[in-house]
Amino acid sequence: MTKFDFLLVGVGGQGVLLASDILAEVGLKAGYDAKKAEVHGMAQRGGSVVSHVRWAEKVLSPLIGRGEVDYLLALEKLEALRYIEVLRPGGTVIVNDHRIPPVSVSSGGDEYPDDQRVRRVLSEVAGDVRFLPGVELARELGNARASNVVTLGALSQCLDVDLDIWLEVIAERVPEKYVELNHQAFLAGRRQL
Repeated sequence: MTKFDFLLVGVGGQGVLLASDILAEVGLKAGYDAKKAEVHGMAQRGGSVVSHVRWAEKVLSPLIGRGEVDYLLALEKLEALRYIEVLRPGGTVIVNDHRIPPVSVSSGGDEYPDDQRVRRVLSEVAGDVRFLPGVELARELGNARASNVVTLGALSQCLDVDLDIWLEVIAERVPEKYVELNHQAFLAGRRQL
């Protein structure tokens, strides 16, 4: 059985933890042993949030070492740069083409890197870099907060897991009144890649 190591990164309020819960549960329902671990940091204040998710026949530890991540899912562009060193050479990066300047940028102490630099740095390590307009797609559906599920939809195109499993897990993990919105967000992400 193949193993998959995922790292989901973003800032507080972007839904990294929900996305990692969904991803871990999808792994279990697809027949893998799945484990996850997360680091909240200053999540409530817009700080970095990181979640490790591993799928394999047997997962001994949820933590993924530097240079071992197969799929880096970044819900914000700068977070993709911050964690690119954990990606294995030739791995896949899926980036929500969204920008949330940290305090160091908004206070004038630093500059937010331009898109050309972001793409160049990511391409130096990754074999596949995919940007998607996650927030834009989710906003068109009625709620920009569903961009995390848009990103999972894009990831799902890279994995051989039945669509029904993804939709079932999403329905189990989000409040009932948001199930249809999140299903639509997921499908919008799938159509992007």
